[in-house]
Amino acid sequence: MENPKHRLRKNPKLRKQIRLSESEEIATLEEWIKSGKPDSGTNPLSFPPIPSGTPVGRLADGGFSRYAGCKRFDQLPLSQKTKDGLKKKFVTMSDIQRASLPHSLCERDVLGAAKTGSGKTLAFIIPILEKLYRLRWGPDDGVGSIVISPTKELASQLFEVLKLVGRYHGFSAGLLIGGRKDVDAEKERVNFLNILVCTPGRLLQHMDETTNFECSQLQVLVLDEADRILDQGFKKDLDAIISQLPRRRQTLLFSATQTKSVRDLARLSLKDPEYLSVHSESVTATPENLNQIVMEVPIGQKLDMLWSFIKTHVNSKIVVFLSTCKQVKFVFEIFKKLRPGIPLKCLHGRMKQEVRLAIYSQFCEKRSVLFSTDVASRGLDFPSVDWVVQFDCPEDISTYIHRVGRTARFTSKGKSLLFLLPSEREMFKKLQAAEVKIPVTMRRPSTDKLQSISDTLAATLAKFPNLNELAQNAFVRYCRSIFKQKDKEVFDILKLPLDELAQSLGLPVTPKIRFLTKIKRRNEVKLNDQTTHDEGGSEEDNCVQTKGREIHGETKFAEDDENELFSVNHILQDETKSDVAVLPTRVSKKKMNLNKPFGTRVVFDDEGNAQAPLAALAVKDDTLCEINAQMALKVKNERYMKLREEVRQHDRDDKFLLKNRLRDRRSKEKIKIKRIREEAAGDSGSDDEKQNGGGKKSKLYFDSDSDDGERAGKQSMNVVADSITLAQQEALALKLLNSMHS
Repeated sequence: MENPKHRLRKNPKLRKQIRLSESEEIATLEEWIKSGKPDSGTNPLSFPPIPSGTPVGRLADGGFSRYAGCKRFDQLPLSQKTKDGLKKKFVTMSDIQRASLPHSLCERDVLGAAKTGSGKTLAFIIPILEKLYRLRWGPDDGVGSIVISPTKELASQLFEVLKLVGRYHGFSAGLLIGGRKDVDAEKERVNFLNILVCTPGRLLQHMDETTNFECSQLQVLVLDEADRILDQGFKKDLDAIISQLPRRRQTLLFSATQTKSVRDLARLSLKDPEYLSVHSESVTATPENLNQIVMEVPIGQKLDMLWSFIKTHVNSKIVVFLSTCKQVKFVFEIFKKLRPGIPLKCLHGRMKQEVRLAIYSQFCEKRSVLFSTDVASRGLDFPSVDWVVQFDCPEDISTYIHRVGRTARFTSKGKSLLFLLPSEREMFKKLQAAEVKIPVTMRRPSTDKLQSISDTLAATLAKFPNLNELAQNAFVRYCRSIFKQKDKEVFDILKLPLDELAQSLGLPVTPKIRFLTKIKRRNEVKLNDQTTHDEGGSEEDNCVQTKGREIHGETKFAEDDENELFSVNHILQDETKSDVAVLPTRVSKKKMNLNKPFGTRVVFDDEGNAQAPLAALAVKDDTLCEINAQMALKVKNERYMKLREEVRQHDRDDKFLLKNRLRDRRSKEKIKIKRIREEAAGDSGSDDEKQNGGGKKSKLYFDSDSDDGERAGKQSMNVVADSITLAQQEALALKLLNSMHS
């Protein structure tokens, strides 16, 4: 069959006819949108529904049908190309689409908040296509729309939806995400793309490095999962991106937990945005078809409980969320060795982009268990997920909502299970008392089907050393993640029984955590200081004790600088006390008695009277204040001259030793060269030459104590090397010495 594009090129009349029909359609759409524009600040969900069978578009009286309050896509003022892309898969609109599309089609800024899996993607894909279509955007017009996503997987998913819905349009679109090696190829084509779906880092890289790349004609900016992009993690990248975009544009923000911060909205230069929270009046903030369970599990039984859960649900599709990448790798690898009877997969941020996309596609197609970090908690549409298991407690309520949103999407049903430690019980209370309604139920774990795998894990780690290393890394990273959490009511590293955690991972010995030891030591010091203060004491004694602690190298901590707590031998001194000696940072632990009381040593003078600590360093004469400054300067100069003379003597000794070493080295080198020459002469010379004295003869030199003597000995004595015996050498040496004395 002939390609339709080739047919258009050969038929100018057909091209002209299509352009005229598109112009007429665009004029009709603009008039329709303008006539039925909803009032600003209204929610189209509150409009009465349009009766079935009502004419759509231009009516007989010359007016247009109402589109605010409609339920189907074909009732909206959309182009025929967009409707053709939608009708094969999308017919009825969801709540967020019904609420936002009437406003976004009018080119208004929109802040849309809706539950996960409620169809937010189409709520901004359709306005992008329609805006560029009505502007008759072409390849030469450059970038017309940018969609920013926080993760690579979500960006890839959005790009697939864009290709599906916009396949009948002639726009060029590109996916710009990190982790791919074809950056140079992207730089060559990015200037000719109309729609960009990207992550913040990759977009900023092209803005900084790609020649002639600019977005001065941008029409629509979209932030998917806007609350995540507006937080501190993407703050610098987003501010740099916004500074290069035009202020006159349409901005669409969508997320499950939308921000209302005036500061964040001011950063984006929004103009009278429409805030549409379609589920604000809902019974729950999570999907209604979601059954949410919370179980309190001791830390030593969490892996046993997870293993038992997977073994009893081998016919389900499960997503398991853990805190760190190291935990994901360890649990995935160790469970693969144990073979639970269901395919296992893992997904985390340290994997290569191609591998992550492949795992995402495989998990969407087949029943399996996916171990993942929060990289998969936002926006990703995993079809037919039966269970979401949160192995580790989420950092806040927003993270909990996004995690459980991977199941019960749109109209399907799902279940979620949250493991909480006894020290994390406060999270359950916060979920119950949250402003957004979250119907969670606390259940006791059933111990009948609980399978203990601690011994099996220990044997597996002993058999595979690489797994033992993974277990140690998972242990340390988990403790570090707990320590770095901001909500200290829920996450308290000092309340965790670390020995039980190490035993549950199969580790024979609990790994040492340096920063945890320092925290405990700091708390002990604070407790001791408080006790000393309560017991009372003179001001002088307290001052002396404080100095004693600093002299012995007491470690202090900066609570704001969390990363520094994990460095080795990190010692910070109080800079406000300049009169206190500071020890070097590399102090042997064996020489530091941390339990020894400071400043309590009693020193006696010659008469047997007790003195205060450090009194031995002071001048014993009570008339110290009357010492003349000149006398003190004289003593100082004398000490300086003495030290300088000692340094000079050390230098002379070092030079003498160096000279002797060099002389010995030269002697050894000469003997070595002599031996090599003799061996070479013995191998190459013939018997006749040896008898007749033919061939070059080696010379033997004797070293003197001075360089002049050495040169004189070389010039005056040439000894045949054949006289090798020790007796002959001694005779020659004696003769030489006698001649020199005479």
